Parts: sequence; C-alpha cells; structure tokens
Amino acid sequence: MTLRSLWGRATLAACLTAVTGLSSLPAQASAPQVKTQAPGYYRYMLGDFEITVLSDGTLPLEVDKLLNAPPAKVQSLLSAAYLTTPVETSINAYLINTGTALYLVDTGAGELFGPAGGHLVTALRAAGYQPEQIDAVLITHIHVDHSGGLMMAGKQVFPNAVVHAHKREAAYWLDEANEAKAVESQKPAFQQARASLSAYVAAHRLKTFEGNAELLPGIRTLETPGHTPGHSFYVAESQGQKLVFWGDIMHVAAVQFADPSVTVQFDVDSKAAAPQRAKAYADAAKQGYTVAAAHVSFPGLGRLKAQGKGYAWVPVNYSLPR
Repeated sequence: MTLRSLWGRATLAACLTAVTGLSSLPAQASAPQVKTQAPGYYRYMLGDFEITVLSDGTLPLEVDKLLNAPPAKVQSLLSAAYLTTPVETSINAYLINTGTALYLVDTGAGELFGPAGGHLVTALRAAGYQPEQIDAVLITHIHVDHSGGLMMAGKQVFPNAVVHAHKREAAYWLDEANEAKAVESQKPAFQQARASLSAYVAAHRLKTFEGNAELLPGIRTLETPGHTPGHSFYVAESQGQKLVFWGDIMHVAAVQFADPSVTVQFDVDSKAAAPQRAKAYADAAKQGYTVAAAHVSFPGLGRLKAQGKGYAWVPVNYSLPR
C-alpha cells in the first residue's frame, strides 16, 4: 500500500469521525408544528376553459348520525376507506375562466360556518383573481355552504357579479311562509338564505332561470330537484369536453358511491333526491365525463365507473395546465 493511499484513508476516517461527532450533538432548537395548508386552489383544463377549484375549507361531519342508514353499515363503509367519523368534509367551489368571462359555481359558507369555512376569497386571490372580477355566480342551491360566501362583514363579496339560481330555489328559501312551515332543524337555512341574497336582490342582480337551457356561453343548466326544491347542475362544455357541477347530489363519497340509495338529513325531499343521484351516477359512468363534486375530498374532480351494485370514484390525474 502506498503512502498516498494510507494518507487518503486516514483523511477519510478523520472526516467520518468529525461528521459522526457533529451528528451526535443535541438539537439546538425545536421547530413548532405549523398545522396549516397553502391556500387551496387547483387548475384543470376543459377544452379552452380553465377551471380553478377553490377550497372554502373543510368541516368535520358526524356522518353516522347524518346519513339515513344503519350506523353499523356507515361505519363499515367508512372503515373500508380508512376513515372514521367525524369525516373531514371538503367545501369546494369552482371558477370557470372562458377566456372572456369569469363564472363562479357556488361560493362556500362565508362567515356562517365559523373557522371551518370562509376561505374561498383567500384561495381566489392566491389563484390570481379578485372578487370584483367575477362576472356571474352560479348557485347550485341556496344552502349556506354554497351561497353563504356571497356576503362577508355585511358587504357583497362579488359586487360586480350577477347571481343566478333556479326560480323555484329562490322562491322557496326567500319566502317567510315556507320558513314557518319548515321543520325546526331547517329554519336557520331560511334566515341564512336571506342574509346571503337580500343585498343582491335589492341591487337587482339576482336572476332566476327555469328548465334546462343555455344560461351563458358554454354553460347550461340541468334541473335536479330533491336535495332542495330548485337544486340544479351546471354543465360546462368546450372543445368536445364536458364537466358537470354536481352541487349536493351526494355528500359522503365512501358511503354514497358504494350505496347510492343512502340519503342524508340535509335533503329537503330525500325521496326525490335518491333517484336524482342514481340517474346522475349512471349517466356519468356511461358517458365518462368529469364531474365536480362539492363535498368530495379537494379538489373534488373525477369520473365514475360502475362497481358491483355501486360505483367507484376515479380522481382526475394531477397535472399542470398546458
């Protein structure tokens, strides 16, 4: 062995000793856990349309108490998806940039869910937009987690937008006579609806529609009453690609994809909501288009395929917009 090789080995040994000695030193400071996420947005291209999913937050739900199914069955299906109750449930909204206009599908809960919601504007700004730029807000239905974000701190969040909702939906939730007849658990929803929409009504910027028709260029409506009287899908199409915004046709993916017959206590009319869900699932699986689900784990974009007596959810593949 040469003198040079011996010197090299000695140098290497000294370096290893130094490194080992340093690695055994105690930590000089602890780093606090941050426990926050980055503002939630996700881009998705639909033909010439750019879709930006916006997270309004997540809400823990005791779904075993909210779903109209035996708790043991719910627990079993949750367990199969590695979930336990309460289930952290996403509140998703969707921004459509057609290249000439900005359309927002639902608004999140605003201030009406406390810290669990109300993050949509932060996500919107992080995504590169301002609330004043929104041309139209498309409300699938007037439940608080879909329309509550219209108002914050007593002011209109989208001061230049026209708000679109089904005529039957607006008529139902804004009528105090309906509130008087409603079951006690649903009465707060009427008060929240008025708080969210009254300023837009006064400014003549609430426009209602009926039937299934083109609402805006590339956007059409699809009536799906049941969950609420005027619950509606919005269908966006560009360059032969199709995306259907589902609103609240379903709430708990682990349970209601496996068994579409399971309804939820949030339904105004569960008997009508169940067949709407069955029809929507079957159509999505048959045609293979993408759906946007408000309460499927963010970003809530995916496709359905038939699986046994139910369906499997196939999330979109993560990609960068091009």
